Formats: sequence, structure tokens, C-alpha cells
Amino acid sequence: MSRSSHASHDSPPSHAPDQSAGQPSCHAQLTRLAETSRAPVTFYIDGEPVQALAGDTLLTAILTHQRHVRISEFSGAPRAGFCLIGACQDCWVRCESTPVAGGDAQLTRLRACSTTVQAGMHVVTRAAHADDVHGGAHD
Repeated sequence: MSRSSHASHDSPPSHAPDQSAGQPSCHAQLTRLAETSRAPVTFYIDGEPVQALAGDTLLTAILTHQRHVRISEFSGAPRAGFCLIGACQDCWVRCESTPVAGGDAQLTRLRACSTTVQAGMHVVTRAAHADDVHGGAHD
């Protein structure tokens, strides 16, 4: 269904989807080759609206727009998942919940490899955003 892209290793990867054409960034980790007729779903990666297809896991949806699933809150290194079956915890991302009656949005941890993307999801992949939840940076 997907394959790795052949992005140049000489230039730094883009962390934001290419919004100019409404298509995934040329620096995406995965390229969709099949099942392209499923309904589009809009969700958000670090505040930016992006498109996935109905039935995609978060891991697939995110990696068709960027080269990593998340930035580790401990090392600051990009992570892209490892086992792809929900056992290794390498693909944990955070999803912002809707604030309740004037309260702050809460972040819920999800396994990107086994969670289906839903319309309107707000996924947080950057460690800087996660620092707020954990009370500061982790060295």
C-alpha cells in the first residue's frame, strides 16, 4: 500500500506538510500507491490541517506527510515507529481533546500504529508540545 520515498539525505527533512498544493510533502516517509479511492479525512498534525484516507492508521496518515511519527520528548530525536503491532511504544503520539467548559485541552496518548485516524483529530508530534504535559523538558 505504501513504500518509502527516496528523499535526499543532503537536505534536512521538512516537518510540515506541503500545503501549497494540498498534497503531502516531498519529504514524506511513505507514498500511497493503492487504495486511493477511499474518502478523504481532514485531521491536524501539530496544528496544520492535512488529509488522510478513511481507514488509515495514524501512523500511515502521519508518515504520508512527514518523515517521522513523533519527536521523542526524552532525546529530541525523530521516531517513526518500530514494531507496527502496538508492542514497542515507539509510535506513541498525543491527541488533543476538546476543552470542556472553558478548561484547557488535555492530551491523550495514542499508539499511531493501531489507532484509526478520525476527522478533526488534533495530533501532537513535537516534544516541545509534550513538555507542557510532563512539566518541562527531559534531558
